[in-house]
Amino acid sequence: MTVIMPRISDDLVEPFEIEPYHLRGRLVRLGATLDSIIRQHDYPAMVGTMLGEAIVLAVALSSTLKYDGVFTLQTKGDGPIRLLVADVTTGGAVRGYAQFDTAKLAEVGAIAGAASVPRLLGAGYLAFTVDQGEDTERYQGIVAMEGATLAECIHHYFRQSEQIAAGIKVAVDRGANGTWRGGCLLAQKLPDGERSEFLGTREELEDGWRRALILMGSATSQELTDPHLVPEDLLFRLFHEDGVRVFRTHAVRAECRCSRERIDRVLRSLPFAERQDLGEADGSVTVTCQFCNASYRFERDDVAAIVAG
Repeated sequence: MTVIMPRISDDLVEPFEIEPYHLRGRLVRLGATLDSIIRQHDYPAMVGTMLGEAIVLAVALSSTLKYDGVFTLQTKGDGPIRLLVADVTTGGAVRGYAQFDTAKLAEVGAIAGAASVPRLLGAGYLAFTVDQGEDTERYQGIVAMEGATLAECIHHYFRQSEQIAAGIKVAVDRGANGTWRGGCLLAQKLPDGERSEFLGTREELEDGWRRALILMGSATSQELTDPHLVPEDLLFRLFHEDGVRVFRTHAVRAECRCSRERIDRVLRSLPFAERQDLGEADGSVTVTCQFCNASYRFERDDVAAIVAG
């Protein structure tokens, strides 16, 4: 008997390559992972959408790197959304959160085009960090936020910092049932050293690159987020005439790395003067994780032990 396994269409990264033109890419589709992260906080719609885009982009970008640790995408600006953070571990654990000013957000909410980066994030920077542990040097790339969308800001980063030709298309949607979904198409030119022999001309390579960007642009936001459209089918629709090749998918999931033990270590690492000021009226301390909103309570005796070091 032959058993046909259903093809997975959610919470994954689908690597692909357009072989004739030596282009590699990633198709990201997030369902329950994205919904779980955003719904842990009561974010206004504009904040949820912007955070969703940051999370989807972090998953896509991290999947192009070889690292053993944590990849972080972060924005910091002077707009209503002061901070966006999204990080992805090598094992596929994803988390994210946003900090925003409610009053400032209300001021721009009624303005046409308010969902743009300049309106919501303001002037500031976009940073990528790869942290592989204490025994390795942390890599960080920083660039000013320039562009109407986060995808355009990342294009600017690639042009200024990495000098890599890339195409990015992102979609984040909150459906009628209130469930958040997201998708992303990312394509990059392979560096010269990674290209196999190509019998055509450089002009043909450039034509292939431009064609790939046009085909990417034809993908609709609905197709990028549709849970019923299997990623391989979307890639085939877009690139089958050019010889697209898909590789093994990588699963991702919503998972925070906070724990009582980790927070205990953080509290003990505070300077002695700050530890002395710990404690509410009853001597206890409650710490809430910014990412997952989980709360950890330390009773009076726990706090005394932390202060003592």
